[in-house]
Amino acid sequence: MSFPKGFYWGGATAANQCEGAWQEGGKGISCPDICTGGTATQSKRITPVLEEATFYPSHDAIDHYHRYKEDIALFAQMGFKMYRFSIAWTRIFPNGDEEEANEAGLKFYEGLIDECLKYNIEPMITISHYEVPFGLTKKWNGWADRRMIECYLRYCRAIFTRYKGKVKYWLTFNEINSATGKMGGFLSQGILNEIKTMEFMDQKDVPQNRFQGLHHQFIASALAVRMAHEIDPDYQVGCMNIMATTYGLTCDPNDQIAAQKQNHLFNWFCSDVQCRGAYPNYMQRYFKENNIKIKKEEKDDEILKNGCVDFYTCSYYMSNCQSADPTKQDAGKGNILNGVPNPYLKASDWGWQIDPIGLRFSLNEIWDRYQLPIYVVENGLGAYDKIEEDGSIHDDYRIDYLRRHIEQMHEAILDGVDLRGYTPWGCIDLVSASTGEMRKRYGFIFVERYDDGSGDYSRRRKDSFYWYKKVIASNGEDLD
Repeated sequence: MSFPKGFYWGGATAANQCEGAWQEGGKGISCPDICTGGTATQSKRITPVLEEATFYPSHDAIDHYHRYKEDIALFAQMGFKMYRFSIAWTRIFPNGDEEEANEAGLKFYEGLIDECLKYNIEPMITISHYEVPFGLTKKWNGWADRRMIECYLRYCRAIFTRYKGKVKYWLTFNEINSATGKMGGFLSQGILNEIKTMEFMDQKDVPQNRFQGLHHQFIASALAVRMAHEIDPDYQVGCMNIMATTYGLTCDPNDQIAAQKQNHLFNWFCSDVQCRGAYPNYMQRYFKENNIKIKKEEKDDEILKNGCVDFYTCSYYMSNCQSADPTKQDAGKGNILNGVPNPYLKASDWGWQIDPIGLRFSLNEIWDRYQLPIYVVENGLGAYDKIEEDGSIHDDYRIDYLRRHIEQMHEAILDGVDLRGYTPWGCIDLVSASTGEMRKRYGFIFVERYDDGSGDYSRRRKDSFYWYKKVIASNGEDLD
């Protein structure tokens, strides 16, 4: 069993979860910087006014900002062919609405990119990864305001121009379809200074704002695709979606309709717009029934049509089921995707159901729908890791999780899917986006950093580090 020649093996991170140095090099405040730590049972909090003696995990994270050379050297030891990371918007435009880019921020990422290229690691850069400048949230209510598009495109032009000839692969928005649910990757209803604190999961949901903001992101993405191709014809620009495989809970046709509706809304709507260049017909009924009216400008439909992405990427962690029985909805620990637990699957420590076969199923569905190259740019197991007395970390559970998903990716390739790369999430331990904690670890590399803010940031290799190195060296043949 081997993967195609030139397959991109690697790993993925996000700036707000790994960099730290939240006020260094001219960086401004991004929305994650005002989020406190949390746990699996206690939501992190949004605090527009920072509190003294409160731990904010993104402020230091794992100090990748100062240690990226060490980290990339470790990635190179594993044999990475690709490193997917994000640029912090507020390192380039601190408040988001400046006319000129921050040179210190541009220079930092140039150094990071050059370090990747030094080891022949291909950068794949996420332009906006849940990291809207807080200044724009206060000023305009974030993406609910169309003026965000101009700021985003100014940001894109700065990085497209600066890194021309060094970067080939770009992603416009991370998990853009999260905005079809209550988590939008931006503070959709606006968090103003007079609000002292709010639990992250208790934000007031305003569907009109969410979907209008999503429309603005669609336009921004389409215009960014065109801009990228004009600046460098070799640029390849992709979309990035959460892929949450969804099944009907039973053979009841009503359950199947419920699953189809969820698939349309969550798994297909955003990628249909970005890959096909138009709003799908099935959303007309959803908008009507939910009293959502998308405000478009005259040329918006043309912009979408002419700004389709070059490739498709997704995160894949779990699947769920849908039931027409309202009493069964939202049941189960760790369910963040509004589904029903699958009785045939086991779950992680955080209640995320583990479904490797669902990845094969989804890759086939994606390929059949779009006929575009596919990359799985997030996949992994958040788990508690224990350091043994001799300093070793035996994470066989993580190896088993990844092995079974890699096996199913290979099955999908045999099915005819054009799968080009795999960058597991949190290739090095980092702050959890959903809970704001360090104990939920994903990495091949353990970072001495804990939820009380202690730790010396030292790095150590887990068993999975050596296993993944072997997988890459054998191009997926040796999974033992």
